[in-house]
Amino acid sequence: MDSKRMGLIATLGAMFLALAVDPVAAYNSTTDSLIRTLNKQLLYAAIPISILVEGILFYTVWKFRNNDDPKPTKENRRLEITWTVATAIVLLFVGVASYGVMANEYVTVTPKDTMQKEPNAVSVDVIGQRYFWTYNYPEHNITGSSDLYIPKDRPVYFNVTSTDWIHSFHVPKLGLKQDAIPGENNTIKTKVTKEGTYQVYCAEYCGSGHSVMLSKVHVVSNAKYEKWLKQQEKKNSGGSSSGNGGNNSSSSGGNNSTAGGNNSSSGNSTAGGNNSSA
Repeated sequence: MDSKRMGLIATLGAMFLALAVDPVAAYNSTTDSLIRTLNKQLLYAAIPISILVEGILFYTVWKFRNNDDPKPTKENRRLEITWTVATAIVLLFVGVASYGVMANEYVTVTPKDTMQKEPNAVSVDVIGQRYFWTYNYPEHNITGSSDLYIPKDRPVYFNVTSTDWIHSFHVPKLGLKQDAIPGENNTIKTKVTKEGTYQVYCAEYCGSGHSVMLSKVHVVSNAKYEKWLKQQEKKNSGGSSSGNGGNNSSSSGGNNSTAGGNNSSSGNSTAGGNNSSA
């Protein structure tokens, strides 16, 4: 089998496998797009290399299958230089492509204060606790939400932490994964490009309830998101004001009764005691 035939087989095999991969993928977020695109680039680079190496291996085994007296390979400096340079080029491609994605702000952990540069950004505090997730919206004084609501086509910052154990905030279909560590805040960023509901998992084993530590991400239009914010703000403000009213009522009632009790005791028993002894 000559080199031309081997090259043709490798090319056809690479084309076949490339067609087997989904050629048109609908990405759900910028993070998902970056990661999946990198995976495809590396796959397309690995396929022809794998086919070439396996082809040479099978060819060698077949050609020398009846050789009972093998001879050592002669030194071929040109061949050695060729595969060394080829390997360096492949590694350089993998390194540059990977760094371009892993260093991107939509993939790597970003400083929390960078969101101040984007007036349209959304900030959500993601808190892991055995065995549930809680979402707070500090800019709107919304706390304790069990489901995560974010708007489509707007940058979103997730400030991930934990109160008791190491968890991992993981939304596979959005390309999001970040450890939740007690006492630390790790901020990740994304921009979701497709509305829908996405599953949240805990990707770090945290105990007997690990498998049920689930939640939902609801990606909605900007109008629906603003409407949801107003509803939550109204609910929180209504709950806090009624709570304050109850505290005022009970404390004032308690103070009055105490005052009444003091007046009663000082006015009657003490006075009476003084009169009787007199």
